[in-house]
Amino acid sequence: MIMKTNVSSYFPMITLLILLLIPSSYLGDAEIIGYPSFVNGPNSWRNTPSSDFSFWGSAGVGPILVYGKFVFGFQCSFEGDDCLIVVSIFKTSSDGNSRFSPQVVWAANRNNPVEIQALTASKSISRLTLGSEGNLKLLDKTNLTVWQSFDHPTDVLVLGQKLASGQKLRSSVWPFDSSEGLFAFSIIDGVFNAYIDSDPSQMYYRSFVSEDQSYAEFQTGGFGSLIMAGPANFIQLGSDGHLKAYEFKEQGLKWVGTDMLDTDQCSYPLACGKYGVCSETGCSCPDDASENETAYFKPNNFTADDGCHAISPISCELSLYHSFLELRRINTRYLDYILSSKTLQLEDCKEACLKNCSCRAIMYNGRNKCLLLSQVFSMRRKKVQSSPIFSQRPSRNPSSPNFPRRKRQNTIVIVGSLLGTIFGVFLIFSFLFLRFKNGFQEYEEDYLDNMLGMPNRFSYEELKNVTNNFSNKLGEGGFGSVFRGILPSGSEVAVKHLVGFGPTIGSIHYFNLVTLVGFCAEKSNRLLVYEYMGNGSLDQWIFNKNQEPALGWQIRKKIILDIAKGLAYLHEECNQKILHLDIKSQNILLDENFNAKVSDFGLSKLIGRDQSRVVTTMRGTPGYTAPEWLSSVITEKVDVYSFVIVVLEILCGRQN
Repeated sequence: MIMKTNVSSYFPMITLLILLLIPSSYLGDAEIIGYPSFVNGPNSWRNTPSSDFSFWGSAGVGPILVYGKFVFGFQCSFEGDDCLIVVSIFKTSSDGNSRFSPQVVWAANRNNPVEIQALTASKSISRLTLGSEGNLKLLDKTNLTVWQSFDHPTDVLVLGQKLASGQKLRSSVWPFDSSEGLFAFSIIDGVFNAYIDSDPSQMYYRSFVSEDQSYAEFQTGGFGSLIMAGPANFIQLGSDGHLKAYEFKEQGLKWVGTDMLDTDQCSYPLACGKYGVCSETGCSCPDDASENETAYFKPNNFTADDGCHAISPISCELSLYHSFLELRRINTRYLDYILSSKTLQLEDCKEACLKNCSCRAIMYNGRNKCLLLSQVFSMRRKKVQSSPIFSQRPSRNPSSPNFPRRKRQNTIVIVGSLLGTIFGVFLIFSFLFLRFKNGFQEYEEDYLDNMLGMPNRFSYEELKNVTNNFSNKLGEGGFGSVFRGILPSGSEVAVKHLVGFGPTIGSIHYFNLVTLVGFCAEKSNRLLVYEYMGNGSLDQWIFNKNQEPALGWQIRKKIILDIAKGLAYLHEECNQKILHLDIKSQNILLDENFNAKVSDFGLSKLIGRDQSRVVTTMRGTPGYTAPEWLSSVITEKVDVYSFVIVVLEILCGRQN
């Protein structure tokens, strides 16, 4: 047979469940009142009013299985148009003639109720059984459990039932609407979590479960770390977010619940409804009115107990004309606020909200943490506000037809004035620049000529002649090409196109550092002149398998010591410590006698001798960078790390 409605996908095997049933020639013995506790070989069963399992003062139940105080079947509304496939717990009078208040403890199709005359259809399941503890099971031909309701809780746990990690209770919309509501209760990493199941989730309660953190079992006296004051038949996550333990009271003939969460009323997200503010004196609307302004929030009813609403609705089409209103002296208890928030400046946070049509407010704290809220629930009155809440609101009279046009006119005036001002400032600076251009050039020339510790200065024409018009290219170095040249004195040099170094680097003279002979700073031409290293860079000797002759072990040892001496000089013997930050085999040059010298200070960093560390952006060559770079707080040890990588390459002859 075919179902009248689809079953919620919330339960992975529920299609097997509603497809079962009765009447059949293989019925189990009835526990009470003539109904079985299990059924074999299912055919089909029709939910009809004539088979109602009546309860005093409540809607009827179309029973299928009954065991002890539990019944499995169809439970319908008073009108009979919405029915759920449920397991319910009920109480019977002492004379056995009356049954009171069936309470649903599990529902198969809570989001998709069926109607009277709806049918179930059969599947190849051998047996359906209802246990004395209220657990509904599907069994195969070998009596192995294929599926059980205890593995798929709804909003209720009965005695003996466990809530495991990965499972959750989900509240109903309200007591007379069993569809899934806002609230959820689950175990995450060994912790009880009560939260609004939204995006992002908004948590309002947390506590440790127990020593065994993988699950919690509802037992007499407690549920994990949650202790109950008296006996209870079941616990339920209510539509208001309260987790309560329920016991049937003969006086009044009803189920009475007791709160299990050790938290005050103002901690619950719906204590005062949406946009309501909870305090010891009751509920109110946010205190948002400035001088000469009317309040933006009004209570939904005569009081704010049911929440508040904005006097002007928010429109996605007019989001560019919205602004933000700071809700003063209030706070929330969203415990996962820091975990789910983004790091943004306040204005960027507001802009992100305006671009998101579902965003209604933002939370923002002093650590640049921004949380976009699609819904604003109850807030708490605070004397001191730790995380400000900004509610989005339309600008005054946004619905006026002339409002967008006035905004456009104002925008044109502002942009025009701004462009005119910028153009005027540009003309003034251009005039000053042209007037003093020659003076600046003369000052620059005098400054470079008189700077103490600077190496020799060459003209561009001199270096052009030295390098034979830059015809003998040695290779590509950091930040430019390198050319071989011969000075008039006969000394060989390497000329490199690069922005000139400062006087500190230029004044360094040490045997194991490549010497900066001179520089050229003429108009747009920037060149550096180094001493020439006859044997090139280290990588050509250790990575080139065809290199003859190969480096001997004594030479390798000498190269390692030379590099270490060069780094020790930079770190310990200069007036200011110098971090090279790009130690690699390509930046180690060898002269004719295989003396190693550190070169290429293009990424180097100066730090005072009294500084132990420095904050800077990541630089260097992948494969040689130290893990410290992840925090951007570095010391001279980053050079030591790169040095160790180079040592390993020298010893192994393989590139990292």
